[in-house]
Amino acid sequence: MKKTIPALLLTACAALSSTNSWSRPLKAAHRELNVQSSIALSDNVDDPPVINELRSISLDFSAPLKLKSVAGNIKLYRVQLNGDKEQLTQEPTLCTLDKKNPSHITLSRKSGAGLREGEEYKITISEKVNSVEGASLGTAVTGYFALNHHFNLGQKGVPSLHNEREQIVCISDIHLGIDSKYAECQNNRSALINFLNQLSMSPNVKELVIAGDMLDEWFLPLSVGPFANEKSQPDFVKAIARNNQDVIDAFRRIIREGKIKVTYLPGNHDLLISSSEVDSIMPGIAQARDVKGLGSYSPLNHPEIVIEHGHRYNFFCAPDPISNKSIAQGSILPPGYFFTRIATTSVVEKHPLPGGTIAEVTPNNLTESQKLAYQYWAIWKNLMTQFPIKEGFDEPIITTNIDGFTDKYAIKDLIPFQLQQGGPIDVTLFKGIQDNWIARQDGNNVAVHIPVEEALTKADSVEETDDQAVTQYFNNPKSKKRVVVFGHTHVAKIIPTKKYNSQKSIYANSGTWIDHNHNFPTMTFVVITPRLQNGAAPEFVDLYQYQQSAGGKIWRVDRLDSQALTGLGR
Repeated sequence: MKKTIPALLLTACAALSSTNSWSRPLKAAHRELNVQSSIALSDNVDDPPVINELRSISLDFSAPLKLKSVAGNIKLYRVQLNGDKEQLTQEPTLCTLDKKNPSHITLSRKSGAGLREGEEYKITISEKVNSVEGASLGTAVTGYFALNHHFNLGQKGVPSLHNEREQIVCISDIHLGIDSKYAECQNNRSALINFLNQLSMSPNVKELVIAGDMLDEWFLPLSVGPFANEKSQPDFVKAIARNNQDVIDAFRRIIREGKIKVTYLPGNHDLLISSSEVDSIMPGIAQARDVKGLGSYSPLNHPEIVIEHGHRYNFFCAPDPISNKSIAQGSILPPGYFFTRIATTSVVEKHPLPGGTIAEVTPNNLTESQKLAYQYWAIWKNLMTQFPIKEGFDEPIITTNIDGFTDKYAIKDLIPFQLQQGGPIDVTLFKGIQDNWIARQDGNNVAVHIPVEEALTKADSVEETDDQAVTQYFNNPKSKKRVVVFGHTHVAKIIPTKKYNSQKSIYANSGTWIDHNHNFPTMTFVVITPRLQNGAAPEFVDLYQYQQSAGGKIWRVDRLDSQALTGLGR
């Protein structure tokens, strides 16, 4: 994951891209003058590299400079936007030529202070700058960059925001469980409480968005009833709160104080949990919901931003009100619910030798639906190979009594089968799921339909979820969104991209707070800092990780990645 932006060598002879470069034609090979900057620069005002700290800029030329040619010919401007117009304000600067190394120049503010955070800057070097021997740049060169805010949790806040509440913090995939014997978030709960307590003191945070999978109704072993021995779902939700009372109390304090708006939207692991049940444990929390089990949210006055969990686009995790309506009227549980409970059992049982064998299914040439049914079987075979359990596949070990289901089922009821080799492929639960994907997407408000074969074969792909931000929002001419934040995958990242109209856009994933996240970071979150009210150009999207210092006494925030978005008024 990118953490730093290297200095760029800005040459006249290289054929470079339009970003992160300076380029201009040569005047003559023997009179070439090149320059290298100590920071990354772009020739595109709407795509500036993000610099996290900066007091001065070093410019190293390929030959000693003539002192008189430097004065007044290297300038620094602050970029502001007034609607669709770029306005430049020249910064009073010192342009210091190193006497011992006359090819080296330091550019800094006259006041001696560092450059202002939250601003975009433009550097220009006139073609009049030349070397002692007469080499020149040939033409003037220009470079843009943006200086990020210095983010702080706690009362200290962000100096450049002057105690104004502007920032939007997004967390997701906390996975609070009902029983610490198998819940995914146990060791990190104390860190989460510290994080929330520090966040509550911030004078700059305006909103905290919980982007799904906060309360976990899926991560339960098959030996435990669907409500973990509670009588009903409302009781189950309250039992999760009791098992994580200190975490819930930290959220409740923020809500009660009223300085930071807290908004909850459902993920797949809490898609059955209703708004009233969430409100029962966190009174006064705002919620963003559309279809049952789904929600997306755009903060007030920020129509360019959308936040959702991301399971809307996943074949195994999106609400399914169609496939089982003859078995469980009104159910929206997708097959991912049943697989997650099987996988949890495999983890609890420490991945035992399998107690059953999946009956083989062979492809047939009957219909396209049958081809997809075979692919669905192949996915289940792979999943059961990765997550074996000691119980037999014929044993009725899956207790339901949840979301319209009442019977006990065996694993074989979930897996497609055929009575004879090459014959028709059928399944007991989720019958016809491969055929109703289009209708399912319609019901789940999926703007751009995903082909069923793609949805099936890429259901376990992190990249497929990331790509849906592009498909649903950035490549969709009906969408105005420029910043999309998902959770769901547990893989925190920021990916800059382009919209259909070539505008820069940013996708971010807020990651997770579970204890163990394979080779990916945990305790991650996204911070969106909108444009300053003074007409500043950039809006910043940052990815952070909450970590403990080496001594174990101090918690710190590490910035993992940053991107800036400008041109929002264009």
